[in-house]
Amino acid sequence: MAYEPYVSPEYYRDVYKGNIIPDLEMEKSLRQACRHIDSLTYNRIVGQGFSNLTSFQQDVIQEVVCQQADFEWENADEINTILQGYSINGVSAQFGSSWNVFTDKGVAMKRDVYALLSQTGLCCWLAR
Repeated sequence: MAYEPYVSPEYYRDVYKGNIIPDLEMEKSLRQACRHIDSLTYNRIVGQGFSNLTSFQQDVIQEVVCQQADFEWENADEINTILQGYSINGVSAQFGSSWNVFTDKGVAMKRDVYALLSQTGLCCWLAR
């Protein structure tokens, strides 16, 4: 059985009203965002099946996938850098966790989006 992302391009455009990701890149971006959500939720969505989650959990996950896909698209260069940080003439830049970006399991996400995802109860290591 093939992996089915939790958000379709139609959902992204029509329900979420997304317009950042180009049509030709949308499926790939949404799939990648879903895989990142799976990592942050310890694959509980895959294990339980998306359709077996509560409607609240489904709504939150779809919202988070869209926001994550937008974030990853807009910040692809920064996310994909291998540098942790650098400094030139007294000006420095850091990559990784910061006041507004959460990183875990190799996934960078805005902290407020991670807080939203956490409301599903699927991000806690000890959650069932």
